[in-house]
Amino acid sequence: MNLKKIIDENFNEHLKVIESVHQSLSELIITVGQLLAQSLARGSILFWCGNGGSAADSQHMAAELIGRFKNNRRPLRSIALTTDTSILTCIANDYSYEDVFARQIEGLGHVGDVVIGISTSGNSENVVRAFKAAKRMGLMTVALLGKGGGVAQNLVDYSLVIPSNITARIQESHILIGHMLCEIIEQELGLA
Repeated sequence: MNLKKIIDENFNEHLKVIESVHQSLSELIITVGQLLAQSLARGSILFWCGNGGSAADSQHMAAELIGRFKNNRRPLRSIALTTDTSILTCIANDYSYEDVFARQIEGLGHVGDVVIGISTSGNSENVVRAFKAAKRMGLMTVALLGKGGGVAQNLVDYSLVIPSNITARIQESHILIGHMLCEIIEQELGLA
């Protein structure tokens, strides 16, 4: 395959998916961003979770909020449930890997907190169980999904499903949405 063709195809796919996200999800992104800002304004915590690249995205978004996104400002309460290896390995060993996020939510979550799960398929069992635990406890739930949304889309309060079946394009869209959510949060909290 011509290497230039690889570049052209990837850019074309990316632009097509991003335009579709822009057209179909803009209003929902605003709604979710405002929800997250309201939760943070009340002193609640945003919990992020996902596997693989989605784990990295979870950590990235938590860092943008604890650190800063655009400007120096106070830290915002945000935790990636993907980072404590002792907790992850303890739960995976003593219970199951499918419980690594749910168990943390059960131990740390309070009403008013928000669980944001990222899954390109919407079928990651540990993310699904995190949403179920959050719902039992009365926490709000947001999903960043793809590939039709999977089972997770019907378990959450807000579902942002990327209209693509290509994992790379879904992940690119998730990080763009994550950055927009950070900017909306800062704007809504008067921190921009």
